[in-house]
Order: sequence, then C-alpha cells, then structure tokens
Amino acid sequence: MAISLTPECLQWKSFDFFDVSQVALPDGETRHLFESSEIASVCAGSDSLFLGSSDGYVSIIGKGWKVSRKFQAHEARITHMCQVEGTSLLVTIAEDMSSEPILKAWALDRLVKKTNMPTCLSTLTVNNGRRQFPISAFAALDDLSQIAVGFANGAVTVIRGDLVHDLGTKQRIVYESEEPVTGVQLTAQESSTTLFISTTSRILQLALSRRGQGSPPKTIEDSGCAAGCMTVDPRTEDIVVARDDAIYTYRLDGRGPPRAYESPKRLVSIHSDYIAVAGPSSVSSSRDPEALRRRFGSATADGLFNAWTFVLLEANLRVVGHTETLISPVRFIFEVWGDLFTITEEGKIYRYHEKPLQQRLEMLYQRNMFPLAIELAQHSGMNNDQQSLIYRRFGDHLYQKADYDGAMNQYIRAIDATEPSQVIRKFLDTQRIHNLILYLEKLHHHGKATSDHTTLLLNCYAKLKDIKKLEEFIMAPGDLKFDLDTAITMCRQGGYYQQAAYLAKKHGETELVVDILIEDSKSYGEALDYIWHQDPTIAYPCMQKYARVLIEHCPKDATKLFVDYYTSNYRPRRTAVLPVGASGTGTSTSTGFTAGAASAVQNLTSLLVLPSYISPTSGTPGGARPNEAAVLAEEDDYPLPKYNPPPPRSAFSSFIDHPDEFITFLEACLEEEKLRTAHSTDLYTTLFEMYLHKSNEKKGSLHKEEWEAKAKKLIEGEHVPMESSNVLLLSHLSNFQDGTVLVKEQAGLLSDIFRSYTSARDTRGALKALRKYGPEEPQLYPAALSYLTSDPRVLEEAGPDELAAILAKIDRDGLMAPLQVVQTLVGQTGGGGVATMGMIKPYLRETITRERKEIVQNRHRISTLRTDTEKRRSELEDLGSKPAVFQATRCSDCSQGLDLPAVHFMCKHSFHQRCLRGGGEDDEIECPKCAGENQVIRKMREGQRERAGRHEIFKADLENSADRFATISEWFSRGVMDAQGSEQAA
Repeated sequence: MAISLTPECLQWKSFDFFDVSQVALPDGETRHLFESSEIASVCAGSDSLFLGSSDGYVSIIGKGWKVSRKFQAHEARITHMCQVEGTSLLVTIAEDMSSEPILKAWALDRLVKKTNMPTCLSTLTVNNGRRQFPISAFAALDDLSQIAVGFANGAVTVIRGDLVHDLGTKQRIVYESEEPVTGVQLTAQESSTTLFISTTSRILQLALSRRGQGSPPKTIEDSGCAAGCMTVDPRTEDIVVARDDAIYTYRLDGRGPPRAYESPKRLVSIHSDYIAVAGPSSVSSSRDPEALRRRFGSATADGLFNAWTFVLLEANLRVVGHTETLISPVRFIFEVWGDLFTITEEGKIYRYHEKPLQQRLEMLYQRNMFPLAIELAQHSGMNNDQQSLIYRRFGDHLYQKADYDGAMNQYIRAIDATEPSQVIRKFLDTQRIHNLILYLEKLHHHGKATSDHTTLLLNCYAKLKDIKKLEEFIMAPGDLKFDLDTAITMCRQGGYYQQAAYLAKKHGETELVVDILIEDSKSYGEALDYIWHQDPTIAYPCMQKYARVLIEHCPKDATKLFVDYYTSNYRPRRTAVLPVGASGTGTSTSTGFTAGAASAVQNLTSLLVLPSYISPTSGTPGGARPNEAAVLAEEDDYPLPKYNPPPPRSAFSSFIDHPDEFITFLEACLEEEKLRTAHSTDLYTTLFEMYLHKSNEKKGSLHKEEWEAKAKKLIEGEHVPMESSNVLLLSHLSNFQDGTVLVKEQAGLLSDIFRSYTSARDTRGALKALRKYGPEEPQLYPAALSYLTSDPRVLEEAGPDELAAILAKIDRDGLMAPLQVVQTLVGQTGGGGVATMGMIKPYLRETITRERKEIVQNRHRISTLRTDTEKRRSELEDLGSKPAVFQATRCSDCSQGLDLPAVHFMCKHSFHQRCLRGGGEDDEIECPKCAGENQVIRKMREGQRERAGRHEIFKADLENSADRFATISEWFSRGVMDAQGSEQAA
C-alpha cells in the first residue's frame, strides 16, 4: 500500500486524516470466508456485517470479526442484500440465470425451532418480463414498502407491498431502455417517493405514489455513470454520482454544484462527511499494458496494471482526507462500527479510522492553513468557544506577519474566548490605535467590556479627535454595550457635559442628569425644567438634593415647583426640553453638540500616550441637530398624579437666606386645607417667625409696620395652633410688643401685660392697658397708682388728671383702703413720695367727708336696731306672761264673718276651724299666713347649724381673706357662731 498524489487532484488539498490498518481475522473460518472469493454481496447494519456467498449462504459477522451465525437463504448466488438499520429485518436477492431472481425478507431474531434458521417473512420472484438478465442495481426504503430493482437490460421494476407481514405485493416495470441500468436509489417524501435511475448514458428521475403509480421518467442529466458509482447520502438524502471527471449530486430540484476530481471511478460510498471513491489507478488506465510489461517485467507490470486508487474526499472543503494505491482491486466498501472498511479481491480487509478533530486541526496549523481549519471546525460542529481558539491562533499568525488589519479581524472573531488585555497590549505596543478602537468597540458590542475598556476607548476617541465616533458610540441604539458609570465619568472629566447628560437621561439616571446640569453645565433652569418633567417619586430626591441651589438661581420657578409639589398640585410637564444634540445632517455650529465635544478634546488627549507621528485630523460630525422642544399635549389635559407629599417641614431648610420665597411657600401651604390641618403648628409658627424677620429689616418704618401687621393678623385668630411660649419667645427676640401683649391677653394674663409696660417704662402703654383691661382686672388700678408714684418723670408724663382718675376709681370701687392709698402716695421708705399734697388733697377731703357721713349713718342705724331689738324682746316677754286679746271679726282665709268654732293664733290671725287643714284639731297646727316666712327662717337656721359644723369652710375663708377680722365678723353676723348655743338656750 502506497500513498500517491496525482496531478488531477492537485487543486484539492491533501492530508492524511485517517489511520489505516489491515484487519487481522481472528480464526481460520473467517479467513477462509474472506479469502475464498465466495463473497458475492456485502451489507452492514444494526452493528453487524452481512456477507452473501455464491452458494446462497448468509454469514453474520460480529464486532470481533467472528461468524456469529450462518444460514442458507437461497439455493443460488446472493447478489444483493439490504439490512434495515435498527431492526432485525434482512432482504436478500439471489440470481440464477436459469430462472428469475428470488427476493426474500428475513426476521433474524425469530428462529425456526426445527432448523434454527431465521424466519423467512416473505418470498417473491422479481419480474423482468421473463427476460433473463442479471440485476445491476438494488434499493429499498427503510420500511420495505417499496423496492427498486434495476436490470442489465435497461429495465427497472418497482415492488410495492408489505413484505414484513406477507400481505402481498405488486410489481411494475416503471422504466425500460436499451442501456443497462447502473444504479437505482429511492428517496421518500411525505406523500410520494422519488426514484433516481442511472444508466451508462443518463440520469433519470421519476415520482412514485404510495400506490405504486408513477409519472414518466424525466432525464435530469445526459451523462450516466458506471455500475457501483451511484449512492445516496443518508444525512442529506442527496444522490451522489461519481464520474471520472467529478463528483455530482442530485436533489429533487435538480443537480447540485459538481466537485471536479479527475480519476477513474468504479465504486462510491458515503462515510460521514467523506465520499469514498475507488477505481483503477490513473497510471494503469492510461498506459499500454504491453509497454509496461516490456519496461518493468511481467510480474511488476501485472501489479501496476491491477493497481487501484482509494480516495476519501471531503467535497465541501475540497480536501482529500486520505488517498492510497492498492495493488488489488477493491470489491466492496462498507461502513460499520463507526469506521469505513474495504475488501479487496485478495480478501484483505482494510479499516479506515478518522483521526480526532484536534489532531486534524494540528495538521492544518502546522501548514498555516487557518482558513481551512476554521472551515473544518465549523463543518464538524465545533462549538463557538473552540472555534474562537482557532481564530486567535490565526490572528497571532497574521500579527507575526505584520498583517495587523487581518489579525484584528481574527481577534474580533475570537473575542468571546480571548483575554482582551492580551490583544490590547499588542496593539498598544505597536500604536495601532485605529485597530485598537475597532477591537474596543467590538468588546462593547459583545458586552465584554469593563470600565477600563470604556475608559481606554473614550481616550482613543479623544486622542484622535474623532468626535463623530464618540457620538456614535454614546448614542448607539439598542441595549447598553458599555459601563454606563465609566462613560459618564469620562465625559464629565473631559468636558463632554452634554454627552454625559444624554447618556444619563437615555438610561434613566435622573439624579445623574441633574448632577451634570447643575454641577458641570451650570444650567440651573434646564435642570429645574428637567426635574419638572419627572414623576413625583423621581423628582423629589432631586428637589431635596439641589433645593438651595435651585432657589438661589431660579427663585421664582423653584418656589413654584416646591409649592406645587408640597400642596399635592404637582403635575409633570409633558414637553421634552433637555438640550442634548445628536449627529445629523446640516452645518455644525459652535454652540451645538459637536462644538461642546470638540472643546473638551484637549482635556482627554493627555490621558493616552501616542507617538508623535500620529497626527489625526479633528473630526466633526456632519452637523448638530437643533435643540427643539416638542409639545405633546397641554399639561392640564393630564390628571394629577397620585402621591403622598412629604411634610412641609422637610423643605424649610431649603429656603435659608430666601425669606420672600419661604414666605410664599408657607402661605401657599396654609391655603391647603389638608396641610393647614395636619401641619398647622409648624406652618403657623414658621410663618410668624418669617414675618417678624422681615419686619426687622432696615427698610423704614412703613416696611416694619406692614410685616408686623401681618404677624399680628396671623396670631389674632381664635384657633391659631401656636404655642404661647413660642409666640412669646419669638416676639421677645424680635422686639414685637404686640405679639407679647396679644398672647398674654388671650391667655388672660392681663396683669402681666400691664407689668410688661411698666417694666419697660412705657407709661403710655401702661395707661392704655389700664383703660383696656382695668374693668376686667380691678387690681391693675392699685398697681397703676404704685407705678405712677414710683418716679417723678413717670408721674409727670402721666399728668395729674390720670392720677386723679385712678384715685377716683380706687375710691369708688373700694380697691384700696385710704390708709393704703396714702401710704402709696407718700411712699413707705421714709423719703417722701413723688405726689404733692395738692395732688392728694381732693382725694383726702372727699374720703374723710364720706367716712364721716358713714359714721353718722352707722350710729343712727345702730340706735334704730337697738330700739327695735328691745321692742321685740318686750313682745316676747308679754306673749309668755300676759293674756292675749283677739279682736278679729273676719276669717283671715275666707274673709267672711268669724263665727264659732274659730282658731286664733298668737300672730293675731284668726280662722274658721273649717278653713284650716285637718279641721284645726292638731296641737302643732301652724298659721297658714305665717307658715312661708317661718319655713324660710327654719331653713336659714338649719343652714347655720350645718355650716357651724363644717369648720374647714371657715378655715378656708379665713386663710384666703385679706381682712381676717372682717371675715370673723361676717361669720358672726350670719349667726353661725352662736347657732348651737342659741338652739340649746331655746
């Protein structure tokens, strides 16, 4: 066996992808079977090899190349066999030129007990019109429902039926010609079967129905093939035809692309992706046998003349996987046990085992045939990761050859299985920035980029000043292909503020958009408007974070935003106004997106070191789209969103140093019923404080009065939810006297109000408070008298009329004893008072005159009471010791003449006995006329007796009394002190 390369196959790439070995037969029986030249037919299937002999026997060979079973199937030569893969069915055809061919179907797993032979399921005679011609081709469907038999006389018979259950069959000659049939193949479709027929001069196709009916044959090729040179690819169901010039394939829709390979061909078979072809060697077929004998001798010439070439072709890759020259012709080619086998006429068996894929690839690597290696890997179903390794090796090869563009293309294809740092380092070392940019872009596209890769890519754009590329990278549609935070950070550091804002906005980073607009671009109005476009829950964090900045630079609009938000009237705006440009057509302007980026290039160029010979031109995109705000709908058309506004207190710190805006915010919150109810204390107290703060601004008295009036109005309400202590403290700190007074007045602290004026030496205020609160609080008059006489200047400021009015009020209402008044006026320190004798002389004269009158009146009253008392005592004594004379002539009840029986009372009232209740027979009867007064007197006495026993009441009155002697006298006057003694005396 020798390997040779013929000129005809030089256009194919030849390799040795197969390990070839001769099969060593294990025993004499098997060797005799193969070497005896009695094998007439071979087929393989169901993990076994089937040999049909010339004497009609079928031998079954196992994997160990031993005969596992042998039985006589026919009496004649078995020329064709077919085993149905995965079943125990075997079809055999035996031919004897004296009779028509016999076809049998066998069940190999069902043995007949008597003969121990497989069961013959059915037997039939193949019809050829009773013409004795050998069978030249044979094919069957997997279910044996249709079988095609070709004859050397040009006829093709189709057998249809159930051979497995022996339910009968039908035969029909579907084709006849003058040319011998060299091959038949059946391909099954859903509703029909297609029969391909090859003759020595043509290829035909005809469709067969399931019932055996068929259409007329159609010639699809005007060239035929030799017997044994037609087969079917089991994976694609393509018909493969081997001619001396090429390999052809045929499908239902016509011929496929041919694969040119010139060599004599006698046998063809399919093994995996390979087409196995065997035929006479081109040397033996092209030379004169006699000439060879003369040149090499008789024995050597016969060997060369009989030499055959066996080739394994991978047609799709145009690869010769194996080629060799055999000194003996090949009789059979078959596939079994995962390998390909050949049997020569000498009875030798050769095994062809395909080398592992990795070993085949290594052969290609050694010859630097990387494109072919990639095709082989793809054709072999290698996964993407393993293919990427080939791409990487290919890239390394091209990089060593300085083909950097080609190498980068391969590295990109191997991007999923390559460590990016290795590639990046190579191209950084060679300063191939354009290639590096391409690789970094692909890394982002495949989602394998890290933040460092994003940083490096942006640096490359900046170094090359490729603003257009930068825009395309940032604004690429679809899913995010890079680290967002890194890209935004790099844009911000380089001055690409608008690009950074675009990225943040596009990917929903609302707070980051606001950060960029405020901290970098200083676009406070745009930031405020952008916040106003967000939903309430998204807008609030931004408002809180930048509240002071927004109020500082946009006080009116920012205050309106806060008012709307905190009063539940927030409605997101529906217009897009973020001024982020995008690449488009037109003329670029210095204020557009590109200009903003171009101005920042220099900030990034220092981040990447490039050689001095690289001088990229400054790239500008085609233009910048003008900033437009498309109004989508009127804002009022949208309903207010539902959200829970935060408490107003959370916004108070935002208005520091902005009192006017703060007041606007607080007043708006108080207009909302819900806020006024839930947060009233905070709102009222803070607004009151801000009013006082505004009143203390040095802007004139009118300004002060205006704000103090607002503050006073705020706390004058009946149900103002402010703590008095807070109002007092704030009023005191702001020197707001009206607030202090109003709180004390509402709290009933009238004396404190008056004392606050006197403490401040505010005489006018003290007198005003006296006139206002004196009727309700009489004790203010003695306090006012003490205040007026405490200092000559106070008394002078008040004037003698005010002093006289106070003295008159004290005297009229008895608020002070005259002695106390005198002591207050003249002072108690011994140094003399501030009032003169002329001021107090009218008061003294009037007081003395009035007291003298009272003394005279009291003395007269005492005399009268004494006289009356003596008279009553005398009457009591007479009633007890002297007879009474009753002179009444009429009844005191009915006013009629008094007649007997009559009842007379000591009170001088007389009654008919019949006019009294009970007839007057009761000894304790009481005068009806005096009963009411007597009852009152008795109740008074009962009350006196009861109070006489409750000493705690007397003690309490005594402790709380300013004049204890007067209190004791009052208790004596009520008769309480002697109530018990009088009762005992009575």
